[in-house]
Amino acid sequence: MAQFIKIYEDKPNEAAIAKVVKVLKEGGLIIYPTDTVYGLGCDITNTKALERIAKIKGVKLEKANFSFICCDLSNLSDYVKQVDTATFKLLKKALPGPYTFILPGNNKLPKEFKKKTTVGIRIPDNNIALEIVRQLGNPIVSTSIHDEDEVIEYTTDPELIFEKWQHLVNIVIDGGYGDNLASTIIDLSGDEPVVVREGKGSLDIL
Repeated sequence: MAQFIKIYEDKPNEAAIAKVVKVLKEGGLIIYPTDTVYGLGCDITNTKALERIAKIKGVKLEKANFSFICCDLSNLSDYVKQVDTATFKLLKKALPGPYTFILPGNNKLPKEFKKKTTVGIRIPDNNIALEIVRQLGNPIVSTSIHDEDEVIEYTTDPELIFEKWQHLVNIVIDGGYGDNLASTIIDLSGDEPVVVREGKGSLDIL
């Protein structure tokens, strides 16, 4: 059964973050808060964990559209082809924030994603998520947790999330109530930005 850990966003407890990072390094799955909806994440370098997430989501790993959660733009060159100045300026303006940007992937992508030509990059404006990635030392692969209820698309209450997910993951972080609006997805892999999904992030940045 999963651990249920309370972490405060304004001052994330270092010992609690260290516990989460240890679980990630051991191949565990976590549910954690972002600046939008709660996410399901694992260490990008752990194949077994990636396979577990794909299985939960009912998708083939190599076809999965997971986001890479980074703590800043310094991770970009690890997974993304060189971006032009205009794109970089846009990323700098929008991040950290409630956006997922689709960018052209490079040949350093983890082997599970080698067939993909693009990658979704996300830097959420949430101290808990950013601190986990910072301490882990590399991005986490993430996907949002949908609710099966047709009316409620995303569960916002961490206790209800724990109730539902406790046997599927290793840690559920209670970072307070989540949002029920997902991130805005903008595809920057072509000549012009394309809005794939309008979510919480305003389109005024474009």
